[in-house]
Amino acid sequence: MLNRSFHIEIRTPEQLIYAGDVTSIRAPGIEGNFEILAGHLPFLTALDIGEIRVRESETPQLMAISGGVFEVLRSGVTALVETGEWASEIDVERAENARDRAQERLTANAPDLNRPQAEAALARARNRLKVASNV
Repeated sequence: MLNRSFHIEIRTPEQLIYAGDVTSIRAPGIEGNFEILAGHLPFLTALDIGEIRVRESETPQLMAISGGVFEVLRSGVTALVETGEWASEIDVERAENARDRAQERLTANAPDLNRPQAEAALARARNRLKVASNV
């Protein structure tokens, strides 16, 4: 099998997280997970909370993201993510604390609770823990 590569950039609003040539990338679209290989047709989609798998060689690199936009062009691929954190850089204790705080807010069900915001915080913390456990 040919291992053709293509260029990708992963960016947050603050910084370039990754730029390089890869053989594939898997990402969490809002309609479901998808994978891009060299020569993919151009498209644009929104990203959901989930895991990006960047494959430069045999072992993929994993990144937790919290949504964004993914664009495939003939010239390369760009993922503009709200937040992105490599699995090896995730502070597990901090993610566990964030998960616990979000669960407590949801369980308390205070009258001023912003339920969608608390549910999103819980989903982000769970995603970070899931990605960190795959290292």
